Order: sequence, then C-alpha cells, then structure tokens
Amino acid sequence: MNETTRYLQSVPPTEDPEIGTLVNCMLRDAVQNEASDLHIEPWESTVVVRVRLGGVLRELVHLPLDLLDKIAGRFKVMANLVSYQTDVPQEGHAPTDEDIGVELRVSVFPTVRGEKIVVRIFDPRNRSFDLAGLGFEEDTLRSMYEALAHPNGLLLLTGPTGSGKTTVIYAALTHLVNQHGPTVSISTVEDPVEFALPMVSQAQVNLSREFTYARALRSLMRQDPEVIMIGEIRDPETANIAVQAGLTGHLVISTIHAGSTAGTFARMINMGIEPFLLSSAVVGVLGLRLIRLNCPHCSAPTEADSNHHKHIPEEVLAGATLRQGTGCTHCVETGYSGRSALTEMLVMNDTLRESVLERLPTRRLQQVAVDGGLRTLWQNGLDRVMRGETTLAEIQRVLAGDAF
Repeated sequence: MNETTRYLQSVPPTEDPEIGTLVNCMLRDAVQNEASDLHIEPWESTVVVRVRLGGVLRELVHLPLDLLDKIAGRFKVMANLVSYQTDVPQEGHAPTDEDIGVELRVSVFPTVRGEKIVVRIFDPRNRSFDLAGLGFEEDTLRSMYEALAHPNGLLLLTGPTGSGKTTVIYAALTHLVNQHGPTVSISTVEDPVEFALPMVSQAQVNLSREFTYARALRSLMRQDPEVIMIGEIRDPETANIAVQAGLTGHLVISTIHAGSTAGTFARMINMGIEPFLLSSAVVGVLGLRLIRLNCPHCSAPTEADSNHHKHIPEEVLAGATLRQGTGCTHCVETGYSGRSALTEMLVMNDTLRESVLERLPTRRLQQVAVDGGLRTLWQNGLDRVMRGETTLAEIQRVLAGDAF
C-alpha cells in the first residue's frame, strides 16, 4: 500500500484530508518509486493520480472530484502561479520540502472537467552525468568520445520526448569539462535549464522577452566559446546559425526532432539548410531511446515464444539467455527496474557525405549507414534481449513505429 492511500484511510469519514499533507504524500510516493512525472487528472467521476514509471503510466490512487480545485491551488502556490486563474495554461517551477528533496516543473492545463496537473520530477540523486554509466553500447560510447574530441562540427541527438537526450547532453558537457577543465569555454542555451552544471555558462530562453534560441546564439558567437550547446533546433534560423557555428571552429551539440536517426538530414534540409553545408558540418547523429531493464530481484529464465521465433534467427535464439521479470515489491509488480539507453550512432564518413549531397531519401541514407557499419536500434535492442537484460516485448514497445 502506498503512502497516499494510507493517509487517506487515516482521515476520519467526517473530515476532509489536509491538502498540503495529501500533496506531499503523492510526491513522496512518486519519488520513492523513481517516477519521472506525476499526473493528476479529472475523469468522469474521480480525480485519477498516476505516476510515470519507466516511461509507462500507472495508477496511484483515485480521489473525489471535489478535491481537484484544492489540489490545483496547492500546486499553484508551490510554483508561484496565479491561483485564481483556472481557464488558461500555467507553468512554473517549485522546490519541495527537504525530506522529499526534488525539484518540480508544474504544468496546469484547463480541461472541460477541471484543471489537469502534470508535475515533472527532477531528482538530482538519481541523475548521473557520466557517459560511461548511461548504458551505451561499446561502439556508441567510443563514437561519442571521438565526436566530442572534434574541435568543431555539429553533433545532433534525436529521439522522442523523454528518451534521455538532455541527460546525454549534460553528460557530454561534463565529459568535456573533465577532459579540459578551465581551458575551454562552454555555453548553453536551454528551455528550460534543468540542472546547473559546474564550469558551464547556462542561459534560458525567454520568449516573452524575445530572448529566443536564434537571438541567444547570435550573441553567443561574440562570447568566444569553444563548445555551444543548443537545447533544441526548432526553426530554420536556429538551424542555420548552428550549422554556421559548427563550420567556423565551434563544437555544437544539440537535439532535433526527426522520425529517425537518418531522417535528421531530411529534417534539416527541409529547414532550408543546403546539403553541402550539412554534410560538412555534421560529425555524427545519435539516435536515443530508453528501455526498461528486467528487475534483478524477480527476473527468471524464460522460454522463447512465437514472437521470439518470428523476429530472431533460430541459430541466434539457440544461444540466447532470455529472462523476464515476474513482478515483486521491488519493481512495483512491473517486472522491470531501472532504465538504460538504447542507441544507434550514425558517424559521418565520405560515403554518407556524398549520399547527403545527392539528397538521397531517408530510407536509402539509412541503408548506406548500415552498409558502413551502423548498428541499428533494433539490432542493439535484440542484443539486450539475448543477454537477458530486457524483454522482446519492451523493445517492440519502445520501437513501435520504427522499421524492425
């Protein structure tokens, strides 16, 4: 039983729960379960409270609808939002009590049933900014180190929201600080700044003051940095400045939303970047996903089923060590505990540069990269399954929509 449920059961039927205590119980449950987000949402007859564990939402508790306004008001006070406004979206940051010890990003969104609250949880105790500790495949880790050793160029990361891009970028910047110390100038432009990094100059965009990515980058170019981190390339102007910076003696690290790792080039070209500039600037593209790992406490050997036989060659399956969690108190009955990065690292070479110059479609670019030695997300995922680190069902869930 979670702490929220225990508290609610301790409240006499004739009394209402104390909202501050109730909110703290929900936050403690979320932090204890290592949740990334807390969702509080009005449904037809209840307020459902859910936590996102390992990328998957799970119900925590259901509350009476009449508590919604009080809970929303409590989070607004914590995040210094306008408590009496209920018909517009609001966002803010909030610290928690010392016994909880996390930072919160609070988003309040009006719906026809009332306000929906989503709280992103940043727990510095569970964040590692060590590249070698993120679970990268050996080839990917080696390629990342080589890319970060370039004095100039553009290193791009792509993947869906919540795939670990920010953590990887922070780890890359930490690696550069550890390698070079005070001899390099590193600047970032982010939205928002999620963690303060030592020896790194971090700035946060502010659209209300017209402090955009593009405006920040134009100013940064006069700040004499060796390394520039851009939180996200969203528009043609930012893309153009990032490419120019990568071509003029700066190492630029950024993220971009694309359908696939190879699709990053088409995305940039669609933003108006000329292929000859793109092929010269980009040093590598890292495709990222996060996969849940089998719980070490309850995972046990399992037999291959029809799904395994469909996707894995028989000769490979014969030597596999398949495992699956059965569910226990340590993993909140999910069978999974902890997450690891699943990657594919596309490294630019002469063949790939020529393919970009020829504007080859994404599928053919992907094949060129595979022919050049690229290990795809699917291949690396199957390797994890073969070693018993995760399940085939988890790889299929994470890579749904990707070509296997």
